[in-house]
Amino acid sequence: MSFREKSAWVMGAIMLATGVFYAQLVAGAPQAPVIEPLIPYVLAVVVFSVVAQIGLAIASPKEANAPADEREEIVIDRAGHWSGMVMGVLAVAACATYVALPSGGMLFHHIIGALIVAQLAEYAFQIVLFRRPI
Repeated sequence: MSFREKSAWVMGAIMLATGVFYAQLVAGAPQAPVIEPLIPYVLAVVVFSVVAQIGLAIASPKEANAPADEREEIVIDRAGHWSGMVMGVLAVAACATYVALPSGGMLFHHIIGALIVAQLAEYAFQIVLFRRPI
């Protein structure tokens, strides 16, 4: 398994866990100011991501410093493209939800949720594409 695939697995797990954490914070206090659940979420993502990437880099320092090869660049580009489509669909869905239930706070949370899901999708697409034969 390449360094970038390991990174995608770890970051996908982090995004899934912190996304669930964010959803629980929002569900627990949907009318709270939008910044209240956002701050602990962002802090958790930053801390866990930094620790995980440092751990991966220590485990494979040569791979961590190596630039992406041609195949990895294609995989990363394609996964980013597909996750952008996921983000677009979810952003439109969030706007449609706002039309039906006009709440600015919930629109904010839906858009943040869309960003989380799109990032999770990017890591999932990378994993699938890395495992696919050339």
